[in-house]
Parts: sequence; C-alpha cells; structure tokens
Amino acid sequence: GGLSVTVLPEFVTGIILILIFGVWLRWLPISAAWPRDAGLFTQLYYLILPSLPLFLVLFGYIARMARSGMIEALDADYTRTAVLKGLPWRTVIWRHVLRNALLPTITVIATQTGYLIGGLVVIETLFRYQGIGSLIFTAARGKDFPILEAGTLTIGIVYAIATLAADFLYCVLNPRIRLETDQ
Repeated sequence: GGLSVTVLPEFVTGIILILIFGVWLRWLPISAAWPRDAGLFTQLYYLILPSLPLFLVLFGYIARMARSGMIEALDADYTRTAVLKGLPWRTVIWRHVLRNALLPTITVIATQTGYLIGGLVVIETLFRYQGIGSLIFTAARGKDFPILEAGTLTIGIVYAIATLAADFLYCVLNPRIRLETDQ
C-alpha cells in the first residue's frame, strides 16, 4: 500500500511517474522548464511532476506516524476523561487528540526536511530544473568551493528554520512546553 512507494529512491519514483504521467498518459510535462511568459498556474503545473517523487517517498512514513499518533492519543487516559466529562466528540478530537497526535508527526516532518533537500539534487537533474540542488551539483563537479559553501549553508539554514518552526509548533500544540529559559 502506502509504504511501498517509500522504499523506492526518488529517482526511481520520478522515472516511473515520468513514464506514467508524462509519456503514456501525457497529462503532465516531463520537464520542469516552463515557458518564459508562463503565469503562476502554468509554473505550478510544470512543478507537479518534479514535486511528486519527493512527496510520495515521504508521505507513507508521515501518514504512518500520524495514524499511530492518533491511535495512541485516542486510547490515552486524557481522551477517556474528556469523553466521560461529556465534552462533544468534536472538542475531544480537536482539543485533546489532535494536539497530542500531531507532536510526533511534526518532528518527523521537520527532520525529514533534510532528506527532502538531499533529494533535490537528483530530482532537479532528472527533470532538468535549475534550482539549488543542481547549483550545488554543478559547483561540486566544477570545484567551485564558494558556491558549494553558499549552497550548503543555505540548505543548513532552511533545515534549521524547519526545526525551529517545529519547536514553535510544539509550544502551540502542547502548552506544557514553554519557550522561556528561566528556571
């Protein structure tokens, strides 16, 4: 099912998607290079196929984590207490179950950001898209160390921001975790 796609590397998933949606069905363009005068929706249309392999490879894992978090939160004592207090089911789900179930999922998404960025090099090469992944690949091949360092630093900053955003979401979803550093 859903996890069968996660065992395939991005480039294999990308090639399969190119064959199905680009060559056989002709629904999507096989290159991410859109026309110069393309509008926003046309650009997004051209980015569907390059985005799918990255999304599909991680989706099964994230969905599995979200599902197990929901099952665990639904079986928790605080959920039973909220139901026994007579709270409406919608309130129980939104206020108690989802808040606690999303915590491990947010961690997975934040940590998998680095994996996604690592997959950009392969996906951008496969779909002939000029992005940071292909820039780093070209810089590494040409031994252009300043560009390589700048690209690596940019990716590191994006990863740090994703981790910081996950920490802030933790504070929003779980009020027991505070941003204060005072003891």
